[in-house]
Amino acid sequence: MHPRALVVLCCAALLAACGSDRPKPEQAPAPVPAKVAKKTEPLGPLPAYQRELSGTLLDIPAGADVELALLVIDERGRPQQLLASSTLSGTGQALPYRLRFNPEAFPAGARVELRGRASRSGQLILHLPPVRIAQAQTQATGPLRFEKAP
Repeated sequence: MHPRALVVLCCAALLAACGSDRPKPEQAPAPVPAKVAKKTEPLGPLPAYQRELSGTLLDIPAGADVELALLVIDERGRPQQLLASSTLSGTGQALPYRLRFNPEAFPAGARVELRGRASRSGQLILHLPPVRIAQAQTQATGPLRFEKAP
């Protein structure tokens, strides 16, 4: 037998052995993990080089994702710099928050605001009217109420 014919025969046998008409057994689809609630760890004592805004967020539905941001705002109302941010998960009850920032990054004479939004399944449902923060000090904003998003 010629060597070429032998190579072709071996390749054909290899292809026949690899190819199979037998269907592969169906695998059960992997279970989709339920959305795990984010556990926020306590921040611990406030370091001397940081300041903190704290308060309570009202009317946040359970399962909503809340984003808070401390922003430097320009004269046209546009965010220019992010000083601090935090993400929380709504529980359907009053939601306490603590937002730490570096007072050295707080620009003198600039307009600084606390802004927030709440979304569910990626869709904006609530927003926080801007809260003006005048000084780079630790302070409590008290209870803040979110409003329905337009």
